[in-house]
Formats: sequence, structure tokens, C-alpha cells
Amino acid sequence: MNRGFNTILAAQFFSSLGDNALLFAAIALLKNLDAPSWQIPVLQQFFVFSFIILAPFVGAFSDALPKGQVMFISNSIKIVGCAAMLLGLHPLFAYGFVGIGAAMYSPAKYGILTECLPPGRLVWANGWMEGLTVGAIILGAIFGGLLIGHRVEDQVVEQLGALKFNAGIDTAPEFAIFVILGLYLVAAILNYYIPKLPVEHTLSKRTPGFLLADFWRSFLLLWKDPLGQVSLAVTSLFWGAGTSLRLIILAWAAVALKLDLEQATQLTAVVAVGLAAGSMVAAKAVPLEHAVKVLPLGIAMGFVVLGMVFVNDWRLAVLMLIVVGILAGSFLIPMNALLQHRGHQLMGSGHSIAVQNFNENLSILLMLGAYAIMIDAGFPVNTIVIVFGLFLSVTMGLLAKIHGHDQDE
Repeated sequence: MNRGFNTILAAQFFSSLGDNALLFAAIALLKNLDAPSWQIPVLQQFFVFSFIILAPFVGAFSDALPKGQVMFISNSIKIVGCAAMLLGLHPLFAYGFVGIGAAMYSPAKYGILTECLPPGRLVWANGWMEGLTVGAIILGAIFGGLLIGHRVEDQVVEQLGALKFNAGIDTAPEFAIFVILGLYLVAAILNYYIPKLPVEHTLSKRTPGFLLADFWRSFLLLWKDPLGQVSLAVTSLFWGAGTSLRLIILAWAAVALKLDLEQATQLTAVVAVGLAAGSMVAAKAVPLEHAVKVLPLGIAMGFVVLGMVFVNDWRLAVLMLIVVGILAGSFLIPMNALLQHRGHQLMGSGHSIAVQNFNENLSILLMLGAYAIMIDAGFPVNTIVIVFGLFLSVTMGLLAKIHGHDQDE
């Protein structure tokens, strides 16, 4: 399965690289359209909305087919959404369509790990999966920032404009979207070559009513399980906080560090560098049975975020954001592996990851909504940073107090 595992990792890398680069290309496209600033967090909300609406169905879909085939179909949907944005569909709706493909992709990419590896290798496999995903986040931010920058606008787009057939590419964001379309195509080709594994946990019925009831049973089962509950709460909080932090950094860097969009976009990659380092340490140092012990790191992460309000030098900002990433990766990987392990035991990997996606993306939707409301109300960016950091530390503190002894189980 080594060759198949490498193919899974490569496919995930290119698909995630496309997702992350497309976010910044879509943000730049919104700015070109003179869209109001509150639409930037709403852009990400359109993307995650599909994860919430489709959660009862994508898990069953993932478990009903070989997961490599599910991943191929999902990337094909991303290609269509990316092409629609290039052809003029509003970025909110086009990025939302890409989100449909991402919602279908997620249960398969994680679920296939539990099917091809023993429980003792899940933290290791998650370290690789998250490490490459974080690598894609880093490169997606850097690559996306370069593609939407002035150099592409001045050189590549102008040269394309001289061609008779330039596919209507007149701006740097449009060129970026065209390149990202190619990334999704590469991912789809790699998906095609993932080895077919036996289908597990197939359902006797596939009607919408049955799937909704089945999802609700899985939802309650995972939340009632002590280890499922803590891992689900922590990963949901992380992704809600992490997604919001990425956009907050863009606004904060413009005010505190006087960076333009291209530079601020690349600064978000710094968090991912730390996340990669923290993920690698956790993959080697934290066994699955001790996963709950990492909760205090989340409290520390919130306090480090609070320190951003005192920073106005980009070098200190880089150091602080790396620390934020290290702390995040150190508690995310063990919690993710624990959640996958418990979910696979209780209900099947596809079902459990669909429940996980529902909760994580509901958290993202709510936290981005709060961020958009604060922007629309005119809150200073430092006030938003303070609210964000305090919320993270207090919530992680409560989870640590409630579940601090769950590893005994």
C-alpha cells in the first residue's frame, strides 16, 4: 500500500494547493470588482456552506464507493467551479460550487487512511497528510500571492493580451484561476490511479430521509462518546479559529505592518510553516492513547494570538505566527487521529468524518459570521484580534477542565 499511500498524498497536495491558491485569487477578484470588505469572510462562508448542507449525504457517498473514485468525482466538480469563476460567475457562487467538491472530497481523503492503515499508524499517517496539506497551504499562499501580484499583471497578462486567443484573461486574478484549474486537473489524474479498496459500511437504504436519520444517529453517537466529544470539539474549534485567523491576518498586516495584499497573503503562509513543524513533532511524540494531554497547548495558542496587538515589525510578526502554528499543529494532529479512530470504531470512517466536517464547518461559518459582523460594525482590527484570542484561550481552557482525564478511558 506504500505506492497507493504516496498517490493519495500527492493527490491531496495538489487538490489542497488549488483550494488555498483559489481563495486568494477569489479575494483579489472581489477587490477588482470593488466588492464591500465584508464579502471577503463571506467568500469563505460560501465555500464551507456545502460541508454543512451535504454532511448527511457525503459520508454515505464516501462509504458506498471506492474512495479513490469519490476523490476523482470531487476534483472534477472543483474543476467545473474553477472554470465557472474564470468564465465570469460571481466569485461567491463559483467558490461555493468548488466547496461542493471539497465537501465530497474530505470524507474520502481521511476515510481511506483508516481503511489502508492499522490504528497504530493513524497518527503517523495524519502527520503526513496534514504535513502535506499544510505544505499546500504554505505554497498556496505564496503561489496565490505571486499570481495575483503586480509582476504577473505587468508581464504575463500583458503578453497574453497580445495573443489572438488569450481565453479572455485580462487580469492577474483571472490568470491565477486559469493556473489553479490545471492544479485541480493534476489532482484528478492522480485520484484516478489510487488503488481501489473494498467498500466498507455500506447502507441498506439510500433515500434522503434514511440518510438524514442515519447522519443524526452518527452525530449523537460521536458527541455522546467522551473521546469523540473532546476530539470533535477541539478540531471544530481549531478549524473555525484557523480559518478566521487567516483572514484576520490579512487585515491586521495591512494596518499594523503596512503590507499590501500580495505581502499579507504570503505572511499567512508563516502560520502554516509552524503548523507543519508542530504536526511533525506531534506525529512522533504523541501516541494515540495520550492525545487528550495536548489540550493546554490550545490555551497557550490563544494567548500568543493576543500578543499580535503589540507587534508592528514584520520580523517579530513572522516569529509570533510561527509559534502560533507550532502550538496549533501540536494539538490538532493527535485530536484528529483520535477522532478518526473513534469514528471508525463507532460508525465507519466516511460517516464519522462527515459528522466531523459538519461540526468543523459550522464552527467556521459561525466564526466567520462573527468576524464579518465586527468588520461591518467598524471594529478596529486590534479589537478583533483581542476578542479572537480570548475566545480561543477560554474555550480551550473549558475543554481541558472538562476532558482532562478522558485519556484514562
